[in-house]
Amino acid sequence: MPDLGPHAVFILSAYGVTFVAIAALALAVVEDDRKQRRILADLERRGIRRRSASAPAKPKASAPGKPPRKRTP
Repeated sequence: MPDLGPHAVFILSAYGVTFVAIAALALAVVEDDRKQRRILADLERRGIRRRSASAPAKPKASAPGKPPRKRTP
């Protein structure tokens, strides 16, 4: 191991805290994924489907006799 000098404790502590923080974030992501999958499975079991599975909504038509508004950049 390289000589870290008088700041070795601080440097190694910083690496340790960083490792713990990244591991905690990764664990939180995995747990949230599991939770979302359980919720989705429950919704699908109850017969509730995603909105994207239905036909897309038609855009609203402009008022009769009025030309559509132009967008300005």
